[in-house]
Amino acid sequence: MGLWLKNVKPVGFHEAETRTSVAISDAGTVSDSPSPGDEILDARGLFLSPGWTDLHVHVWYGGTDFSVKPDLAGLKTGVTAMADAGSAGEATLHGLRKHIILRRPETIRAFVNIGSIGLVASNRVPELLDTRFVDVERTLTAIETNREIVCGVKVRASGAVVGDWGITPVRIAKRVAETAGLPLMVHVGEPPPRLDEIFALLTPGDIVTHCFNGTRGGAITRNTTVFEYARQLARTGVLMDVGHGAASYDSDVAARSIAAGLLPYSISTDLHVRNVDGPVYDLATTVSKLHAAGLEFKDCVNAVSTNPRRILGLPGVDGLTHGKRADFTLFALTARRKQVMDSEGNSVVLRKVFEPRFTILGNRCDRVEPSRSDRSG
Repeated sequence: MGLWLKNVKPVGFHEAETRTSVAISDAGTVSDSPSPGDEILDARGLFLSPGWTDLHVHVWYGGTDFSVKPDLAGLKTGVTAMADAGSAGEATLHGLRKHIILRRPETIRAFVNIGSIGLVASNRVPELLDTRFVDVERTLTAIETNREIVCGVKVRASGAVVGDWGITPVRIAKRVAETAGLPLMVHVGEPPPRLDEIFALLTPGDIVTHCFNGTRGGAITRNTTVFEYARQLARTGVLMDVGHGAASYDSDVAARSIAAGLLPYSISTDLHVRNVDGPVYDLATTVSKLHAAGLEFKDCVNAVSTNPRRILGLPGVDGLTHGKRADFTLFALTARRKQVMDSEGNSVVLRKVFEPRFTILGNRCDRVEPSRSDRSG
C-alpha cells in the first residue's frame, strides 16, 4: 500500500513552493500521483523536509561505554540518517557495521576514528595516548574494506585527548583522509593544539565539529584573529558543524558568531550517554536552540537536512523527484516558551520549538515520540 501525504508545506527542496501533497508508491518511492487505495496522511500544514540528518552521533552501543542505543537518535526522534562520529577506530569498525549499521532502518554512516581503539572507554582510555594508538595502514585498509559506510576520518584534537602530541594526530588524520579521498572531521576544544594550528591544515570539505564550544582557549569568539580565520575558512568551503555535546555548545558563542555572519553548515547533537538526558536530548531540541540563537528558519532546516545529507551523499533538494526513495521528516514549528540549557549551564529560552511528528523512510511511516526534553520536565 502506498502513502499520500496531503496538505504539506515542503521546505528544503527544489520546487518546494509548488506542491501541497506528495504521493509515495507501495515500493517506497516518490510518485507523480497517488494510487487507488493509498493510505492518506493529512499533515494539516506540517512542514515536509528532506529527512533530518544528524552528522555527529555516537551509536556504537555495546562497543563503547559512551554510545546510546540507536533508537534514541533515529526515526523516533525525527532523524532518518546519521553519522557515527568516531566511536569506532580501525580495530572495531567491523563491529559497528555488523551489529549496528546493517541492522538499522535509518541510513547510518561512520567517520572512522584515527585512533585504532576509537571510544571504547571514552576519555578514561584516550584513543591517542601515543604513537602505538595509531596504525595508518590498518586504518586505510579498514576504510577500503568498508567504503560503502565510511564517510570520513575523525580526530579529537583537544588537550584531554592528544596530550603532548599536540597537532601531530591532526596531521596524521589529515594525511589519511587525503589518501582515502575523504573529508576530515576535527573535534575542537581546549588546547593543545591551538585553533589556528588546526585551521591551517584544513581544506574545503573538511568539517570543524563543536564549532560553537565555549572552552577557554577553544572558543572561536575569544580571539578576533581566530574568528576571522574561521570565517575565511567557511567562505572557502570548510564546514562548521555544531556538535552540541555535553560540553561543546555555548549559546553566547553561537549567537555572537551567527550575528557576525558565521553560520553553521550542519546542526548535530554529538548525542551520547552523558547528554541524552540533558542538555542535548535530541536533534529537535538542538535545532531549536540554534533558531533561538538567531539562525533563520530555512537555514535551520538546511542545517539538519539538505547540508548534512550532501556530505553523506544522500538525496536532498532533489528528494521530491519521481522515483527517488522517500526520505522525509514531517515537523511543526510551534510557538511556545520552553527553557533549556546549553553545555555551559546557561539558560536558553526557546520561543519557537521544532517538533518532528513523522518520519517517512521508503514505505514505512513512523510517528515521532515526544522530545526527551519535554518528558524530563
